[in-house]
Amino acid sequence: MPVAAYVVDTFTAVRFRGNPTGVVLLDGPAETSWMQAVAAEFNHPATAFIGPADAGSGPRALRWFSPVAELALCGSGTLASAHVLGGEQSFQAGSRLLSCTTDADGAISMGFPADPVRGESPTPELVAGLPQVSIRSVWRGNLDVVVEAGSAAEVRALQPDTASLAKVDARAIVVTAAGDGGADVVSRVFAPRFGVPEDPVTGSAHCTLAALWGPRLGVEEFSAEQASGRGGELRVRCDGDRVILIGHAVTVLHGELRR
Repeated sequence: MPVAAYVVDTFTAVRFRGNPTGVVLLDGPAETSWMQAVAAEFNHPATAFIGPADAGSGPRALRWFSPVAELALCGSGTLASAHVLGGEQSFQAGSRLLSCTTDADGAISMGFPADPVRGESPTPELVAGLPQVSIRSVWRGNLDVVVEAGSAAEVRALQPDTASLAKVDARAIVVTAAGDGGADVVSRVFAPRFGVPEDPVTGSAHCTLAALWGPRLGVEEFSAEQASGRGGELRVRCDGDRVILIGHAVTVLHGELRR
């Protein structure tokens, strides 16, 4: 039987910007190999698979896949899933319980785990992978390495060596700097080890950016721009051991996926 499938542009209110994300509404159990094959077929940075609603009001199961591997945490996939289902939603993603609410203006707020950072020295692979960046500091979170660049202009102009970045022991390399006008913080994210040379917008990376920039800016909430070619915007709120990610999404395609 076919199942419903969507393409949703996330962290944007405008179609064909933000992060194109697949969403599949499962009607029962699905093999991991099948979900990985679907994600490869969609060939988006992430495809989310939502389990069926149970008889009670418990959270729905949620898994995410890049074109080449399952993802441990995914903001765009969660945002797209909440957008497709609407209203208040909770998802069980492995051991994590993720909650989402939709505001009156359509913005979706997602509660994610905070990701404290620790400083470390830049590796040769990292330096080689970011040739145009004046590295001010390097930080590591649970999944990603964050590199502070000398300016937002450096972040925007960067042409990375993805072969070198693929050797860095991390899910992704996040290059960031203080904003240059429109947003408080600017970043770009590269995840060649997961088949994503550059991710258009990476919600989960902002859990790590929150730990770096929240104390520096001296604020509980800040605006963030991911300066990829497609571009995307979100708001980031520090809330104790959680980070609230707030963004919009828009449906581009709705159809049936044959199993």
